[in-house]
Amino acid sequence: MKHSTASAAAIRGRLTAQLADPIPMRRGSLTERTVKCSRPGCPCKDRPEARHGPYFSLTRSVAGTTQTRLIAEEQADTVRRQIETGRQFRDATELYWGACERLADAEIERLVEPADRREKGGSVRRSRRRLRKKSPRS
Repeated sequence: MKHSTASAAAIRGRLTAQLADPIPMRRGSLTERTVKCSRPGCPCKDRPEARHGPYFSLTRSVAGTTQTRLIAEEQADTVRRQIETGRQFRDATELYWGACERLADAEIERLVEPADRREKGGSVRRSRRRLRKKSPRS
């Protein structure tokens, strides 16, 4: 949930509060699955509503590798809430980065002299070097 019109002060205040008082949040995604088994005669093979589960898995990337962890059904709602809190924090951080970059661009623009105040003429033009005629002795 990104808000491009949010002020830098409001974003800074929210991030400062979150950094000062950490709350449970996490990165990744939670997946719910039902599975078919390989037992002969089990109804899960023919009927999708008879499949085993649901099984929940938390997946996230750590140092370039994907890590998956099984989550108990009674923990799934808590993990979903933690993931959503993490997404909100990441969105607020991205907004803060955007505000900081806009301030940095404005600072750079102030350092550049406007074109209408610069003098015309630019650099001095140098004359071409003329080659001497070869002497008849060479």
